[in-house]
Amino acid sequence: MRASDNAKALIKSYEALRLKAYKCPAGVWTIGYGHTKGVTPSMVINRQCAEELFAKDLYDIAEYPISDIFYKAKVTLTQNQFDALCSFVFNVGTTNFRKSTLLKKALANPNDKSIYNEFKKWNKSNKKELKGLTIRRIREADLYFKE
Repeated sequence: MRASDNAKALIKSYEALRLKAYKCPAGVWTIGYGHTKGVTPSMVINRQCAEELFAKDLYDIAEYPISDIFYKAKVTLTQNQFDALCSFVFNVGTTNFRKSTLLKKALANPNDKSIYNEFKKWNKSNKKELKGLTIRRIREADLYFKE
């Protein structure tokens, strides 16, 4: 399964395009749309490079791992569920997702209403609640349960 244009727009609305390297709230050097691998403080890219990094990151970090996990578990997701998880995983990372209660619940029953609150638990960076993450998690949870 692949992320829809809806999912890409959601992610980009929170990952804001930056063509010069900057430190994110977690203190990690970042560029483009939330790209962190190999970023150095003096790094500068153009828009085309940012789009290429975003497409590769989205696939490597979110689309492939989510598809693989749910395929192996023989659990089917709706496009909205997949899109919401892509946004979530793009932000929190594959390792954190694999250890999450959100994943355990989605694998047991992707329509379990308690999953909504699992999204909302992931609104902190360095143990500090961030308003932007709180809003993002609510939007992801709303998308996950959208008919």
